[in-house]
This record gives sequence, C-alpha cells and structure tokens, in this order.
Amino acid sequence: ATQDDKDIVFKYIEAAAKLNKLPEVERIIRESKSYDPAKVKDFLIEMKLSDPRALIHLCDTNGYIAELTKYLYKNGFWKHIEIYLVKVNPQAAPEVMGALLDMECEESAIKGLLINVRACAIDHLVEAFEKRHRIQMLQPWLEARANEGNQQTELHTALAKIYVDTNRDADSFLVNNQFYDPKIVGKYCEEREPLKAYLAYKKGWGKCDQELIEVTNKNMLHKLQASYLVERQDPELWKLVLSADNQHMKRLVEQVVQTALPEAKTPEEVSITVKAFADAELHHELIEILDKIVLHRSEYSQFSNLQSLLILTAIKTEPSRVMDYVNRLENYNAPKLAQKALEHNLNEEALAIYTKFGNNEEAMDVLLNKIHDLSRAAVFAEKLNQPLIWSKLGQGYLIGENVEEAIKCFIKGNDPKSFMLVIGSAERQGKFDQLIDYLLMARQKIKDSQIDGALIYAYAKCQKLSDLESFLAQANSANVEQVGDRCYDEKLYEAGRILFNQIGKLGKFASCLVNLGQFQEAIKAAKKAESTKTWEEVNLACVKAKEFQLAATAGLKIIVHPDRLEFLIGTYEKYGFWEELIKLLDSGLALEQAHNGIFTELGILLAKYVPTRLMDHLRHYFQRLHITKVLKACEECLLWKEAVFLHYHYGQFDSAITIMIEHSPTAFEHDIFVQNIQKVTNSELYYKAINFYLAEQPLLLNELLTSIANKLDLAKTVGVLKNTGALALVQSFLKSAQSYNVQAVNDALNELYLESEDFENLRTSVTEFDKFDQLGFAKKLEKHELLEFRRIAALICLLYTSP
Repeated sequence: ATQDDKDIVFKYIEAAAKLNKLPEVERIIRESKSYDPAKVKDFLIEMKLSDPRALIHLCDTNGYIAELTKYLYKNGFWKHIEIYLVKVNPQAAPEVMGALLDMECEESAIKGLLINVRACAIDHLVEAFEKRHRIQMLQPWLEARANEGNQQTELHTALAKIYVDTNRDADSFLVNNQFYDPKIVGKYCEEREPLKAYLAYKKGWGKCDQELIEVTNKNMLHKLQASYLVERQDPELWKLVLSADNQHMKRLVEQVVQTALPEAKTPEEVSITVKAFADAELHHELIEILDKIVLHRSEYSQFSNLQSLLILTAIKTEPSRVMDYVNRLENYNAPKLAQKALEHNLNEEALAIYTKFGNNEEAMDVLLNKIHDLSRAAVFAEKLNQPLIWSKLGQGYLIGENVEEAIKCFIKGNDPKSFMLVIGSAERQGKFDQLIDYLLMARQKIKDSQIDGALIYAYAKCQKLSDLESFLAQANSANVEQVGDRCYDEKLYEAGRILFNQIGKLGKFASCLVNLGQFQEAIKAAKKAESTKTWEEVNLACVKAKEFQLAATAGLKIIVHPDRLEFLIGTYEKYGFWEELIKLLDSGLALEQAHNGIFTELGILLAKYVPTRLMDHLRHYFQRLHITKVLKACEECLLWKEAVFLHYHYGQFDSAITIMIEHSPTAFEHDIFVQNIQKVTNSELYYKAINFYLAEQPLLLNELLTSIANKLDLAKTVGVLKNTGALALVQSFLKSAQSYNVQAVNDALNELYLESEDFENLRTSVTEFDKFDQLGFAKKLEKHELLEFRRIAALICLLYTSP
C-alpha cells in the first residue's frame, strides 16, 4: 500500500472512531493491512475508546503486548486482559505478566490471572518472573502444571530454583527429580548453597563433571568430590583430577583413601578407582588403599584383581611387603605376579608364589636360573620326584658342566631330549661310562643316528669292544664310517678295525691293521679292495710305520695311475723317505703300465736328491720325459749341464747356449757348445758367444768362428774383434774366411801382415783378393822402410790403376 493509501485508511479509522463507530474501526483493523499500525495504535490509545477490542487486535497482531497490557491495566479493562490471555493469545502471558509486574500489580491479581493460563511458553514465563526477582509468585502455578504431569525441563528447573531459595525440601527435590536442568540449577546454587550445587551437578551424572569438580574444589568439599568420583567410575575423570597440576589432588587423595573408597558399594567402584591410582603412579597411596580394602574388608578380600594389584604395586614400590602379601593372600594371578617379581629381581618372592600355587617347573627355573642354587634345586627335585623337575635339574647341572650329575637326573626323568648337549658335555669331560648309561636310556625313546654313533664312540673310548661288536650286530642307525674315522683319528685302532670291517671300508680297515702292526693282513685287505684309494691308505700307513717293503708293494699299484703319482710322491717326501721313493720309481720303470710320468718324476727326484744319477737317467730316457718339468727341476737345483742336455734335445738351442755362457763353470763343453751354436735362431748369440770365448776360451775361438763362418756377418765380426784387440788371435780364421773376398776381412789381414812384416802373404793377399782400400794401402806401403813392401805398393798401383 502506498503512503496515500495508509493516510486514507487512517483518516477513515479516525473518522469512525470519532463517530463512535467502534465495530467499523475493529473491522477495518482486522481486514485491512493498508495502515500504519504504530500510528493507529497511538491514536486509539489517545482516544481511550470504551471498547478496546480494536486496540487489542491491533496490538496482538503487531506485537505491542506490553503497551496493550499497560493501557488495559491503567484504564480498568482487567476483564479484557483476562479474556485476551485465556481466549485470544495465551502465549502472550510472559509479556503480559512482565508488564503487570512492572506496574506493580497486586500479587493476588496476577496469581488469579495465572490460574486460567495453560498453554504458554513456560521458559519465557519463568524468565519474565525471574528477571524481576518474583519467581516465587510462579510456585503455585508451576506446581499445578507439574502435578498435571508436565515434564518440561524449564518448569522443573524453575521449581528447583524456587525450592532452593525457599529451602523447602530442596535436597530431596534435587536428588529425586528427573526433569530439571542440573547445569542451570547447579550454577544457580553455587553462590547460594554449594552443597545443593553439588547435588544438582551430581544429578547430571557426567554432564556436569567439570562444574562439580570446580564447585567442590572451590568450597573444600573434597569428601563429596571423592565419593562422586568413586561412584562415577570414569577413568578419564580420574585422570583429570589425579593429574600433577591439580593443586587440590592431595586433599582429594586423602578423602579417597580415608573415606570414599573404604565406603565403596561395588567391586567395580573399587577396581576402577584402584586402576586410576595405578595409572597415575600414586603407588604409595594405592598400597594404603588396597591394604585397607583387601586385608581389612572381608567383602573385597577375595577379589583376585585387587589382591593381584596390591602385590603388583608392592613389587614396584615397596618390595619389603611383597613376601608378606604373597603368604597372606590366596586369590591372585600367580603366574603374572611371579613374572613381575622376577623382572624386579625379587627371586625369592617369585619362588614363593610358584611353590604356593604348585607351579613346580617354574619354581625350578627360578632356583636354577635366577637364584642359582643347585643344592636347593636338588632337594626340591627329591621332594617332588617328578620327571619334568628332574629334567630341569639335569639342564641346570649341564649348564654348570657337571655332566655326571646331569646324566643321573636325565635318567631319573627318563628324558633324552637334550642328548646332543649331554653327548657334547660328556665327551669333553671324558665321562664315557656314564654316557653309555644315558644313551642306552635315550635309545629306548628316540631313534637317532647321533645317539647310536655316540654310543659306539663311547664303547670305543671305554675299550668295551665286545659290547661294541654286540651293538653292531643289532639294527642301528649310526653313521659307522664317521665314527670309525673319528676313532682312527684318535688312534683307537682296535675299535676302528671292528667298525671298518663291519662296513667293508677295506682301506681304513687296512690302515687300522697297519697301525696295529698287522701289515700282512693290511696288504691282503687292500688286494681285496682293488681300489687305488685303498692302496694309497695302506701305502701311507706303511710309510708312516716305515714298513717300506709293504709300502712298495702298495706303491707299485699306485704309480701306474698318472693322476695319483703326485700324491704318492708327496707322501714319501712329507716324511723324508726319498730314498725309498726313488727305489719304488726305479722298480716302476720296468712295469708294463709304466708311463711318462714315472720317468719324469724319477728325473725330478734325482735332480733333488741324487743329481749324480740324473745325467745317466736323462741319456737313457729323455724321449719318455716331460722335458719341461724336468728342466724346471734342473734349474731349481742348479744342474746346468743337465739343463743344457735337455734344452738341446728339446730343440731349445738358444737356451742351451745362454745357460752355457751364464753358467760356464759347470755347464760349458766346447763340443756341445759348437753343436748348439750352429742351430740357434737368434744371430746376436753369435757375437755374444765370440765375446764369451774371448773371455773364457780364447784358444778355441778360431775353431768356434770357423764352425759358424757361413752364418756370420764377417764385417760385423771383424769389427767386434777389432774393438777387443783380438784380430791377431783369429788370424787363421780370417785367412780361411778370406775366400769370401770381404773388404773388412781383407783389410784386417793386410794390416796383420803389415804389422808382422809378412810381405809374402801380403803379396798373395793383394794379388788374389781385390776388395780392400787399394790407394790408401799403397800410399801406406810406399814409404815403408823395407824394400819388399815398397815393391808391393808398386804392384798394387800396377794391378789396380787404370791405364
């Protein structure tokens, strides 16, 4: 509607009112929305009409309840107020009552007006009275609604406040009423009656825990707080109040210990409280609590968890009390507590627990592993006489290396399970007689090769050979060969003989016979075995026993196998019996199966031990040798002449020459040198040989040079000889080499003839061999003091000068 419309409607209402057309005014207000309600309200109040129904409708519709109430009350329209609340708008009761209270209406009138009000917002109604500190006026009306069965929280909350203020059976109401809001009521009571605040918060049962804690702390109501906490059974709440930063904790704990927990009504209350103290690590306080409950209150004394916790707490904090609790109490978790006692080194207490509850095996473990008292453990085992206890005691003795007592215990316990440990310990300590008894028991329980093997070994160590043979005749699972090897290694040859014969291990059987001095029987056994390995074992045993004839018999069976020859040689050499070895190989040369290895190894042995025989051996058998192997032995033994021989026959002429040069005192022979030098492939060796002969065999140099003249570079050779000043020494060679008409040779000879004034040979030389420095030599001769040399100069000019 426009402003013009509103003004028109207002004018119409104004006109109708002034004409006292009150029904028309009411109609327009009900039906039209085209007016300004505030303006119309103010107009109607000013007019003070005799019938306020139009104003009532306007104010109700537009929320002017307070102004309406004041107008009606001041102008004596009380009946209209009652009609408005009862028939028109009961929900307006809070605002109406508030306005009446503000105008200080009589209490009786207000109560009379309230009697007829039913359906209204109780919370707003209560708020209106409470705001004006007149809430007690509502008590009759509130009680009437409560009696009608109204369970609305705001109603009962208001009643609680009224009862608290009037002290009218408030405690009973707070404890028994189920419908009020405990948080609101508790807050309301805090400054008035802290005890009633506690009751209200307690009624909240979990909803007001924080508020309850604060009000009881603030007002020193720790006893009540303690009782509530015990009843509440809330671990998180306990955690809050038992935290280290709670300054009231000490007083609270005192009340819990002295009053609240001893008065607990259920085992759960006790259990949760105790656990809370344990979680907070208030161990000393916890012990005091549990001591009072468990030892002085019969209804809780048999609760297992409480007894267990008392002992556990004592273990952690007051170990001196543990033994007393263990002995006085009967219903606790023995295994768990015993273990905890052990963790805290309370070994005697743990033993007492295990013994009291018949945990005998665990008790024995404590005696053995914690208290370490074998004598007490032995008494304990004798008293109980149980297999498992004997077994544990046996383990204890075994750990203490008292295998003799351990075996007695294991036999009493009929327990073979630890046979490996028993065997090891008994063998280390040499208790073989006792071990036999144990193993015979063990065999009745367990079939195991280790047991049978150990029994055989024990028989052998005790020299009970008849028992050994009887045992072997029975079914068994022993590794007889392994035991036999062990006996053999420990020189128990009689037992070894029995064992190896039993399994047909003829080689070791033969070895045992050899070690027992029964050599012929050993050879017979080896012949039956027809095994190279057996012959090797017999040979080895005979060599060790210095029975060389029998060793040779076995050795001849071995050396025909090339792959086993080295082992046999090693055996003899290991013990220093090289003479017998050489004899054996000498015998083997005539065998039909003799192979190159025999000849070779014999050569090597001769090089090592009888070098005087080596050359003869090489000359006879060099074609059957592995020359390189023998060569190596010769070089290692510095047998250079024999090395030269082998190099020559192996076609290594360069090496032969090198050895003769480098080791000439023992290796050089001129004829052999000449034979080899003619076949070398390295030409430098010719000149090395020349220098060698110049140094050591100068008189044989001409013969050497003559033998290789056709291989030499004569010019280079002359240069070498000239540099050493040895030309005159090899004049005969040079004369024989002049036939090649080489200038260097001719020049060298001519000079030698000149120096020796041998004019006849010089004339022949310059006449027959034209390759020389003709002009230079002629000039050299023309001034010679001897006439014949001057004539030779003229002859040279005549022969070689062009016309």
